[in-house]
Amino acid sequence: MAVAQFFFFSFLVGRAREKYGVQVPAISGNIEFERVFRVQMNTLEQLVCFLPALFVASIYWPPLLVAALGVVYLVGRTLYRNAYVSDPSKRVVGFLLTIIPTFILMLGGLLGALFRTAS
Repeated sequence: MAVAQFFFFSFLVGRAREKYGVQVPAISGNIEFERVFRVQMNTLEQLVCFLPALFVASIYWPPLLVAALGVVYLVGRTLYRNAYVSDPSKRVVGFLLTIIPTFILMLGGLLGALFRTAS
């Protein structure tokens, strides 16, 4: 779902290019486009940590717990996107709902690797 969400955000960048007249390969020149583009890029940056953390945590911890943290991440990314596109200064809640689950998953994976047997 996180990858599907990223692809959806990528689709929105394409739509924003058309709407705001930003020609490839430009990534600046229109503030509304830049916001949509930054959401996509920030989501990509977050995926680099989130997906491996999700995978490793899923080896050691109950699937329902890991999935629940994944859902929080997805909701956080959606809130982040909505806030960033309308007013970037209001993105904090969405960012926290993205970074906290990722951190918990990373910590869970590390603790699982050190102290638990894979399930």
